[in-house]
Amino acid sequence: MPEATSIQPPAEQRFAEELAALAANDKAERPENWRLSPQAVRQFILGSDGAALAHDWQGKKTKTVISRKYYGETALIERCIVTLLGQRGLMLVGEPGTAKSMLSELLGAAISADSTLVIQGTAGTTDDHIKYSWNYALLLAEGPSQRALVPSAIHTSMKRGALARFEEITRCQPEIQDTLVSLLSDKAMHIPELGDDAMLYAKRGFNIIATANLRDRGVHEMSSALKRRFNFETVPALDDKKLEMELVRKQAEALLAGSGISVKCPEDVMEVLVTTFQDLRQGRTEEGTVIEKPSTVMSTAEAVAVAHAAALDAHYFGKGVLEPEHLARQMLGTALKDNPEDVKKLRHYVDVVVKARSAKSKAWTQFHAARKWLGR
Repeated sequence: MPEATSIQPPAEQRFAEELAALAANDKAERPENWRLSPQAVRQFILGSDGAALAHDWQGKKTKTVISRKYYGETALIERCIVTLLGQRGLMLVGEPGTAKSMLSELLGAAISADSTLVIQGTAGTTDDHIKYSWNYALLLAEGPSQRALVPSAIHTSMKRGALARFEEITRCQPEIQDTLVSLLSDKAMHIPELGDDAMLYAKRGFNIIATANLRDRGVHEMSSALKRRFNFETVPALDDKKLEMELVRKQAEALLAGSGISVKCPEDVMEVLVTTFQDLRQGRTEEGTVIEKPSTVMSTAEAVAVAHAAALDAHYFGKGVLEPEHLARQMLGTALKDNPEDVKKLRHYVDVVVKARSAKSKAWTQFHAARKWLGR
């Protein structure tokens, strides 16, 4: 049997050709232990506007266009990069589904060529996950030694001079979060069990990118001491419909391509999906009608999930063309979870707003006709 491919390879693998093209054409100054210059990191995330970069790839001369991966303001990306050039960590905050994790992954791939140095914050995260633990078989046999030490992602990033990622930091207990205070302040990790080798000093290039959801504030509030060690950047939700449609289509097509599937996604159907999500997210329609917002976050990431699920539905149970009915069939379980009030709000939106729009286009008419899939 052929070797199975990964469902989601890290960014440095997915965009290996683009990173090679940028490195080959990067003439700007690179900070110590950075694989690309700050200007090239920005271009990796925001794209080359269709311009192709000439370089050698796998033994052949080729030209590569750098794709746009983040759809938002350029200034935010520049501020993130400047923060990582300094001594403070970078904290990305925002509503769920606003691409905080994706942005931290892209920064790790471009700057350190390794986005896998990750700590996932949970209620069960301990300081061992943040600093180091031990191989207890070797510890019992040989005593404390570098060979018996099991490094954390942050330990490894300090040793290499690389970026570490800390996802969902506010999911951790406050005393566990505060393990980062000394690491970010002193750029050193104390390992008392090793005696003379007790200190690990971070190489230049080390820093931490953390993420936190605004909806998690109050779960475990960060201490003021830890907050001072980070620069905070809010990653906003997309409010430009054209950009969000481009992003949803691109991400959904990438997910389908990973499964070897091709589904035709008409522009008017994608517009129905993105417009619906923007209306429900903002609590106001394009026409100015005020509507009730669902408790579920109607993020771009959820819109991508609906588009992907609906396209799979169209491929396997339809005619290979995405239709508004497929969106309606997948809207409930994918975007609206377990709150029955959210279903009522969506149904009201369809009965009032979508019904009024049904005279404007065939896609809105079909979406309204598919309201039977949206519960009672």
